[in-house]
Amino acid sequence: VKHTVEVLDATTKEQLCFLDKVDPHSTIGDIKSLFYKSYPQWYPARQALRLDTRGKSLRDDEVLQNLPVGTTATMYFKDLGPQLGWTTVFFAEYIGVLLTYLVFFFRVPYIYSHTYALTSSPHPVVKLACVCHTFHYVKRLMETIFVHRFSHGTMPLRTIVKNCAYYWGFSAWLAYYINHPLYTPPSYGELQVKYALFTFAMCEVGNLSIHMSLSNLRTDGFRVRRFPTPTKNPFTWLFFFVSCPNYTYEVGAWLSFTVMTQCLPVAIYTLFGFIQMTIWAKVKHRAYLREFKDYPTVRMAIIPLIL
Repeated sequence: VKHTVEVLDATTKEQLCFLDKVDPHSTIGDIKSLFYKSYPQWYPARQALRLDTRGKSLRDDEVLQNLPVGTTATMYFKDLGPQLGWTTVFFAEYIGVLLTYLVFFFRVPYIYSHTYALTSSPHPVVKLACVCHTFHYVKRLMETIFVHRFSHGTMPLRTIVKNCAYYWGFSAWLAYYINHPLYTPPSYGELQVKYALFTFAMCEVGNLSIHMSLSNLRTDGFRVRRFPTPTKNPFTWLFFFVSCPNYTYEVGAWLSFTVMTQCLPVAIYTLFGFIQMTIWAKVKHRAYLREFKDYPTVRMAIIPLIL
């Protein structure tokens, strides 16, 4: 039996589209594509379809016949605004962060006193911090190109502007103090820097290992749903204890960078990052528990045995 789908504006309740003879096995993604033919200005990524004006947006992979509707379905449309793909989002964020930091590292004129324009710091830790910061974000860019597997998810343009302001602004703040002519090296000197560098490197390798492990979970065309498990790579053994070890390693890398530079703005950025990553990790952890009945109960969200 074919279905009919009526699409109304979520705000005005005005009928926007009436789709006749829709296959019951059609997904929400298919319906969005049909709607797009009538309204080319609203490409599928801009569309949110709901069964109720204040209800949750339907996922693209939900099937029409599995929804709590009869043979005639009424859906409410909301325009999500201009969207950009995740690859574009990450490139905008990371390239901006890289360039912002380097502007301060090379002491471009008018940032500090003209006496120090285009000079370099005499402290080796300042150069090392620049290498670590650059490596961290170049690694993220490489992961975006070669490791991460994105579905058709997008981000609203206004959110991207906000995210870029956050990342670029913090990058400028960190870089201003670390590369400042009056910057003082860490209290415990070379020993503190070496230990922090070792921990930073281990966390970066661990973070990459987890991202590659998560990427391998999606080799079946995004269809097979499994939860991540440890592999022969020792860096993935953190999966025994936490659901999101990529965030654990990320926080570890920024804590190491904080110790290495002994800089307050870096510590504040690390704290804010930890709070946000904890929120994301808890959401992911709850989703795993909900979806998989055999999910290991010993796992925490981000910090083993604690959080």
